[in-house]
Amino acid sequence: MPIKNLADRWGGVSITLHWLTALMIVGLAVVGLLMQELANSPTKIQVYGLHKSIGLTVLALTVLRLVWRLVAGVPAPVPGTPRWQRWAANASHGALYFILLAMPLSGWLYNSASGFPLKWFGLFSLPKLSGYDAQVKAFALGAHETLFLVLAAIVTVHALAALKHHYVNRDRTLVRMLPLLTPPAPAARDTDPGA
Repeated sequence: MPIKNLADRWGGVSITLHWLTALMIVGLAVVGLLMQELANSPTKIQVYGLHKSIGLTVLALTVLRLVWRLVAGVPAPVPGTPRWQRWAANASHGALYFILLAMPLSGWLYNSASGFPLKWFGLFSLPKLSGYDAQVKAFALGAHETLFLVLAAIVTVHALAALKHHYVNRDRTLVRMLPLLTPPAPAARDTDPGA
């Protein structure tokens, strides 16, 4: 597998960053939904700290992904992809990158406006984006929750579109990002037995 992206496929770096980010987002979603139900305890503080650290890691990986896209380029669409699907794919990718930047930043802002310190896996502290401010705290929390819902919707559509390309269109769209997957067999041609 090539490291850099090629004209017809994603390279190893892009594939690794994509799936690592996806796994982290799933983990963040599960922990984010469950951690609010925990009783106040040292464990709850540790779980929140883990959530924040992984969120900051997603922020860093997203910046790295964007830089890598500039360096390595982007494969061309699979031949035969309609223009509207290319536009939809570009729009959804743009929205995903925006949310993957905005969501961790909104969490960071919420943490800052709440007056809590922020450490990345306990290794080093990050600066506050705001002093304690109840209005900023409420705005950041609302943004964080709204961005989560929008992210869930876009990721669902993104995954369904990839599955449609693989199982309905039978093209190489999904295989280019999941190279261990067997390429789809060509669709059977309708034949007229009377011809």
